[in-house]
Amino acid sequence: MLYHLHEMQNAALEPWRYAASANRKFLQTPFNPFSYTQPARAMAAACEIFEETTKRRGKPEFDLDPVEIDGKSVDLIEEVVLDKPFVGLKHFRRSIKRDDPKLLIVAPLSGHYATLLRGTVQAMAAEHDVYITEWRDARDVPVDQGKFDLDDYIDQVIEFLSFLGPDTHVLAVCQPSVPVLAAVAVMNADNDPCAPTTMTLMGGPIDTRINPTEVNQLAEDKPLSWFEKNAVSMVPMIYSGVMRRVYPGFLQLTGFMSMNLDRHIGAHMQLFHHLVEGDGESADQHRKFYDEYLSVMDLPAEYYLQTVKTVFQDHALPKGEMMWRDRLIDPADITKTALMTVEGELDDISGLGQTKAAQDLCVNLAKNQRLHYEQKGVGHYGVFNGRRWREQISPRITKFIRAQADRKA
Repeated sequence: MLYHLHEMQNAALEPWRYAASANRKFLQTPFNPFSYTQPARAMAAACEIFEETTKRRGKPEFDLDPVEIDGKSVDLIEEVVLDKPFVGLKHFRRSIKRDDPKLLIVAPLSGHYATLLRGTVQAMAAEHDVYITEWRDARDVPVDQGKFDLDDYIDQVIEFLSFLGPDTHVLAVCQPSVPVLAAVAVMNADNDPCAPTTMTLMGGPIDTRINPTEVNQLAEDKPLSWFEKNAVSMVPMIYSGVMRRVYPGFLQLTGFMSMNLDRHIGAHMQLFHHLVEGDGESADQHRKFYDEYLSVMDLPAEYYLQTVKTVFQDHALPKGEMMWRDRLIDPADITKTALMTVEGELDDISGLGQTKAAQDLCVNLAKNQRLHYEQKGVGHYGVFNGRRWREQISPRITKFIRAQADRKA
């Protein structure tokens, strides 16, 4: 019922969005003498903010810039090399041939599209042959494609690493840190030749008992039945995944925005002033960020509920109790895959120390196979996007990857 009410609200707002758009265009046209006045600019700005905050957004494009390699500008060509019902494996093929490390970036399946890692891919593509998991909106996956849970997630990571072959490196951003660590533990235990050379975990909830955040506390305070009753809904008939049970993206977005509501209100007030003052550059930066931030996708309900229980309520991985296909996951089995963990000092999603906990779990890695880095002055988003990511974090990851590849060789 909640999902249906959400769709009805969107439908009800549609005529008002069209009216606001038409009014804004009329107020901004240079043929309208009133457009040069302060009241007209203020009214046009108010109309645009109404449009921006209520419009429906689809899946964004990566639209990456060329990267510089050996002093040359090189285009990145997107191609899907492996296609599964819930996820595709996308390759950012470079228009030149160079023997760089293969890097699988596992994007979070937590409400936003993989394009949230646009800056992550852009920074790594100059020094690596980059692939990324591109998760699909669960509302668009027909029910005859079956379910998708945390065990299936681990299956997909193993399948993608096997597809890419030996000497691959894997980087997990936020949520996938747990399933990636589990997948790598399985592959090491099985002496799989495709087990990755390195594993980089960034801002992930390995052990949420450490410095618990507001997100962690909510997951612990409520029983699983509460999440199933209040956070799971049925996909309406207008989508391909009709009747599929999902955790709607709009609910996830509401939760994230409510955590920093003052900041988001302030950002839109600043946008209003930028528009009135004619500061187009600042307004464009705001639009780009929120076009990405407000683009959300639904998650399969079984995956969402299993993740809440396994990761945030039972703390199964750090307790040594996590199961996959009736098999116990033991990070101590990891002996061949070097480990790097990265955290942001101000992370309010995965608290400081939660990702570093992986270092204590992988007890059989040698000292020269492990590295931890804490970036000062950044929150969760800054761990994988922005200036400090480009200038301070990504170069360290590249150095670690190349050092471990050389050690293995």
